[in-house]
Amino acid sequence: MTSKSLIVLLLVSSIYVLRPQFAAAQLYEARNGSVSVDGQARDAVQVQTDGSAQWLRDFWQSWLKDTYNIRLKGNGMLGVGKKAVLEAQQVPVSSVSGKLLNFYSTIVAPTDSTAELAVYAAFDKTAYLSASDTPTEYAALRNIAQGFATAARQKAYREQLAAAEEQLRTTEKEKERLSKDVTNLQTNTAANLLKIATLQQQNEANVLQARQDSVKLVRNAQELELYKQRVQRRRDQLSALGRK
Repeated sequence: MTSKSLIVLLLVSSIYVLRPQFAAAQLYEARNGSVSVDGQARDAVQVQTDGSAQWLRDFWQSWLKDTYNIRLKGNGMLGVGKKAVLEAQQVPVSSVSGKLLNFYSTIVAPTDSTAELAVYAAFDKTAYLSASDTPTEYAALRNIAQGFATAARQKAYREQLAAAEEQLRTTEKEKERLSKDVTNLQTNTAANLLKIATLQQQNEANVLQARQDSVKLVRNAQELELYKQRVQRRRDQLSALGRK
Protein backbone atom coordinates (compact mmCIF):
# COMPACT_ATOMS: atom_id res chain seq x y z
CA MET A 1 0.00 0.00 0.00
CA THR A 2 1.35 3.41 -0.96
CA SER A 3 1.65 6.22 1.58
CA LYS A 4 -1.04 8.17 -0.29
CA SER A 5 -3.48 5.25 -0.10
CA LEU A 6 -2.69 4.82 3.59
CA ILE A 7 -3.48 8.49 4.27
CA VAL A 8 -6.83 8.21 2.48
CA LEU A 9 -7.65 5.03 4.42
CA LEU A 10 -6.82 6.77 7.70
CA LEU A 11 -9.00 9.75 6.79
CA VAL A 12 -11.97 7.48 6.04
CA SER A 13 -11.36 5.29 9.08
CA SER A 14 -11.22 8.29 11.39
CA ILE A 15 -14.90 8.94 10.65
CA TYR A 16 -15.80 5.66 12.31
CA VAL A 17 -13.29 5.88 15.13
CA LEU A 18 -14.89 9.10 16.29
CA ARG A 19 -18.46 7.71 16.15
CA PRO A 20 -19.85 6.05 19.31
CA GLN A 21 -19.70 2.28 19.05
CA PHE A 22 -23.38 1.76 19.79
CA ALA A 23 -24.34 3.93 16.81
CA ALA A 24 -21.81 2.33 14.47
CA ALA A 25 -23.20 -1.11 15.26
CA GLN A 26 -26.65 -0.07 14.01
CA LEU A 27 -25.59 1.50 10.74
CA TYR A 28 -26.51 -0.21 7.46
CA GLU A 29 -28.28 -3.09 9.17
CA ALA A 30 -31.99 -3.76 8.63
CA ARG A 31 -33.73 -4.38 11.95
CA ASN A 32 -37.27 -4.82 13.16
CA GLY A 33 -38.98 -1.73 14.46
CA SER A 34 -42.30 0.07 14.47
CA VAL A 35 -43.94 3.31 13.40
CA SER A 36 -47.07 5.07 14.53
CA VAL A 37 -49.81 5.14 11.90
CA ASP A 38 -53.02 6.90 12.86
CA GLY A 39 -52.18 6.37 16.51
CA GLN A 40 -51.44 2.65 16.14
CA ALA A 41 -48.05 0.95 16.16
CA ARG A 42 -47.29 -0.83 12.91
CA ASP A 43 -44.35 -3.15 12.26
CA ALA A 44 -41.63 -1.60 10.14
CA VAL A 45 -38.11 -2.35 9.03
CA GLN A 46 -35.60 0.34 9.99
CA VAL A 47 -32.18 1.18 8.57
CA GLN A 48 -29.74 3.79 9.84
CA THR A 49 -27.11 5.34 7.56
CA ASP A 50 -24.44 7.99 7.58
CA GLY A 51 -25.34 11.40 6.24
CA SER A 52 -28.33 13.68 6.32
CA ALA A 53 -32.00 12.81 6.12
CA GLN A 54 -32.18 14.46 2.69
CA TRP A 55 -29.28 12.32 1.41
CA LEU A 56 -31.10 9.18 2.61
CA ARG A 57 -34.45 10.34 1.25
CA ASP A 58 -33.00 11.05 -2.22
CA PHE A 59 -31.00 7.85 -2.49
CA TRP A 60 -33.84 5.65 -1.15
CA GLN A 61 -36.21 6.95 -3.82
CA SER A 62 -33.72 6.59 -6.68
CA TRP A 63 -32.62 3.11 -5.54
CA LEU A 64 -36.20 1.91 -5.16
CA LYS A 65 -37.12 3.20 -8.62
CA ASP A 66 -34.02 1.70 -10.27
CA THR A 67 -34.25 -1.63 -8.45
CA TYR A 68 -37.99 -2.30 -8.19
CA ASN A 69 -39.52 0.34 -10.45
CA ILE A 70 -41.37 1.76 -7.45
CA ARG A 71 -41.88 5.52 -7.65
CA LEU A 72 -42.61 7.04 -4.29
CA LYS A 73 -44.76 10.15 -4.01
CA GLY A 74 -44.55 12.83 -1.38
CA ASN A 75 -41.91 15.30 -2.55
CA GLY A 76 -44.41 17.90 -3.68
CA MET A 77 -43.51 20.35 -6.42
CA LEU A 78 -40.18 22.17 -6.19
CA GLY A 79 -40.05 21.43 -2.47
CA VAL A 80 -43.58 22.76 -1.85
CA GLY A 81 -45.97 20.22 -0.34
CA LYS A 82 -43.20 17.89 0.78
CA LYS A 83 -44.67 15.13 2.97
CA ALA A 84 -43.15 13.26 5.88
CA VAL A 85 -44.43 9.93 4.54
CA LEU A 86 -43.35 8.78 1.10
CA GLU A 87 -45.79 6.33 -0.43
CA ALA A 88 -46.68 4.30 -3.49
CA GLN A 89 -50.24 3.03 -3.68
CA GLN A 90 -51.16 -0.42 -4.99
CA VAL A 91 -47.85 -1.33 -6.54
CA PRO A 92 -46.73 -4.83 -7.47
CA VAL A 93 -43.79 -5.94 -5.36
CA SER A 94 -43.25 -9.51 -6.51
CA SER A 95 -40.36 -10.06 -4.11
CA VAL A 96 -42.73 -9.30 -1.21
CA SER A 97 -46.08 -10.63 -2.32
CA GLY A 98 -48.01 -11.48 -5.43
CA LYS A 99 -50.66 -9.00 -4.31
CA LEU A 100 -50.64 -5.25 -4.76
CA LEU A 101 -49.28 -3.33 -1.82
CA ASN A 102 -49.34 0.16 -0.42
CA PHE A 103 -45.68 0.91 0.18
CA TYR A 104 -44.69 3.50 2.83
CA SER A 105 -41.47 4.96 4.19
CA THR A 106 -40.37 7.74 6.50
CA ILE A 107 -36.95 9.30 7.02
CA VAL A 108 -35.77 11.08 10.16
CA ALA A 109 -32.42 12.25 11.54
CA PRO A 110 -31.64 10.73 14.97
CA THR A 111 -28.34 12.68 15.11
CA ASP A 112 -26.57 15.40 13.16
CA SER A 113 -24.54 12.81 11.25
CA THR A 114 -26.96 9.91 10.78
CA ALA A 115 -30.39 9.33 9.25
CA GLU A 116 -32.96 6.57 9.69
CA LEU A 117 -35.30 4.97 7.19
CA ALA A 118 -38.47 3.15 8.28
CA VAL A 119 -40.22 0.99 5.68
CA TYR A 120 -43.67 -0.56 6.09
CA ALA A 121 -46.42 -1.81 3.80
CA ALA A 122 -50.07 -2.76 3.77
CA PHE A 123 -52.48 -4.68 1.57
CA ASP A 124 -55.09 -2.04 2.33
CA LYS A 125 -55.81 0.65 4.93
CA THR A 126 -56.09 -1.92 7.74
CA ALA A 127 -54.05 -4.99 6.72
CA TYR A 128 -50.44 -4.02 7.41
CA LEU A 129 -47.55 -6.41 7.06
CA SER A 130 -46.23 -7.63 10.41
CA ALA A 131 -43.55 -9.98 11.63
CA SER A 132 -46.14 -12.15 13.40
CA ASP A 133 -49.17 -12.13 11.06
CA THR A 134 -47.42 -12.06 7.67
CA PRO A 135 -43.92 -13.39 8.45
CA THR A 136 -43.07 -14.32 4.84
CA GLU A 137 -44.04 -10.96 3.38
CA TYR A 138 -42.44 -9.09 6.30
CA ALA A 139 -39.19 -11.04 5.85
CA ALA A 140 -39.21 -10.15 2.15
CA LEU A 141 -39.76 -6.49 3.07
CA ARG A 142 -36.79 -6.74 5.38
CA ASN A 143 -34.70 -8.21 2.55
CA ILE A 144 -35.54 -5.19 0.42
CA ALA A 145 -34.46 -2.88 3.23
CA GLN A 146 -31.24 -4.85 3.75
CA GLY A 147 -30.50 -4.69 0.02
CA PHE A 148 -30.88 -0.95 0.19
CA ALA A 149 -28.72 -0.80 3.32
CA THR A 150 -25.91 -2.59 1.48
CA ALA A 151 -26.20 -0.22 -1.48
CA ALA A 152 -26.34 2.80 0.84
CA ARG A 153 -23.22 1.62 2.66
CA GLN A 154 -21.33 1.31 -0.63
CA LYS A 155 -22.52 4.72 -1.82
CA ALA A 156 -21.68 6.41 1.49
CA TYR A 157 -18.24 4.81 1.62
CA ARG A 158 -17.51 5.82 -1.98
CA GLU A 159 -18.56 9.39 -1.21
CA GLN A 160 -16.50 9.43 1.99
CA LEU A 161 -13.52 8.05 0.09
CA ALA A 162 -13.97 10.70 -2.60
CA ALA A 163 -14.19 13.39 0.09
CA ALA A 164 -11.07 12.04 1.80
CA GLU A 165 -9.19 11.96 -1.52
CA GLU A 166 -10.28 15.52 -2.26
CA GLN A 167 -9.14 16.57 1.20
CA LEU A 168 -5.82 14.82 0.55
CA ARG A 169 -5.42 16.61 -2.80
CA THR A 170 -6.24 19.93 -1.18
CA THR A 171 -3.73 19.26 1.60
CA GLU A 172 -1.07 18.24 -0.92
CA LYS A 173 -1.65 21.43 -2.91
CA GLU A 174 -1.40 23.45 0.30
CA LYS A 175 1.83 21.63 1.13
CA GLU A 176 3.24 22.46 -2.31
CA ARG A 177 2.19 26.09 -1.94
CA LEU A 178 3.73 26.36 1.50
CA SER A 179 6.92 24.65 0.32
CA LYS A 180 7.21 27.14 -2.56
CA ASP A 181 6.58 30.01 -0.14
CA VAL A 182 9.28 28.74 2.21
CA THR A 183 11.75 28.29 -0.68
CA ASN A 184 10.99 31.76 -2.06
CA LEU A 185 11.31 33.34 1.36
CA GLN A 186 14.58 31.55 2.01
CA THR A 187 15.91 32.65 -1.40
CA ASN A 188 14.75 36.20 -0.79
CA THR A 189 16.26 36.18 2.68
CA ALA A 190 19.60 34.90 1.35
CA ALA A 191 19.58 37.63 -1.32
CA ASN A 192 18.76 40.25 1.29
CA LEU A 193 21.53 39.00 3.56
CA LEU A 194 23.96 39.21 0.65
CA LYS A 195 22.82 42.75 -0.03
CA ILE A 196 23.16 43.59 3.65
CA ALA A 197 26.69 42.13 3.71
CA THR A 198 27.60 44.11 0.57
CA LEU A 199 26.14 47.29 2.02
CA GLN A 200 27.92 46.63 5.32
CA GLN A 201 31.22 46.30 3.48
CA GLN A 202 30.43 49.47 1.51
CA ASN A 203 29.58 51.29 4.74
CA GLU A 204 32.85 50.19 6.33
CA ALA A 205 34.74 51.34 3.22
CA ASN A 206 32.83 54.65 3.32
CA VAL A 207 33.72 55.17 6.99
CA LEU A 208 37.41 54.49 6.26
CA GLN A 209 37.36 56.80 3.24
CA ALA A 210 35.60 59.50 5.27
CA ARG A 211 38.29 59.27 7.93
CA GLN A 212 41.03 59.52 5.33
CA ASP A 213 39.31 62.44 3.62
CA SER A 214 38.84 64.17 6.98
CA VAL A 215 42.58 63.99 7.57
CA LYS A 216 43.19 65.28 4.05
CA LEU A 217 40.63 68.04 4.64
CA VAL A 218 42.53 69.27 7.71
CA ARG A 219 45.79 69.17 5.78
CA ASN A 220 44.13 70.93 2.86
CA ALA A 221 42.89 73.70 5.14
CA GLN A 222 46.37 74.16 6.49
CA GLU A 223 47.85 74.27 2.99
CA LEU A 224 45.12 76.65 1.88
CA GLU A 225 45.97 79.06 4.69
CA LEU A 226 49.66 78.79 3.85
CA TYR A 227 49.03 79.48 0.17
CA LYS A 228 46.82 82.47 1.04
CA GLN A 229 49.61 83.94 3.09
CA ARG A 230 52.13 83.30 0.29
CA VAL A 231 49.89 84.93 -2.30
CA GLN A 232 49.38 87.93 -0.04
CA ARG A 233 53.14 88.35 0.38
CA ARG A 234 53.66 88.21 -3.38
CA ARG A 235 51.01 90.87 -3.83
CA ASP A 236 52.64 93.05 -1.21
CA GLN A 237 56.04 92.63 -2.87
CA LEU A 238 54.65 93.47 -6.27
CA SER A 239 52.87 96.53 -4.87
CA ALA A 240 56.08 97.74 -3.26
CA LEU A 241 57.98 97.49 -6.55
CA GLY A 242 55.34 99.59 -8.23
CA ARG A 243 55.78 102.44 -5.79
CA LYS A 244 59.57 102.74 -6.41
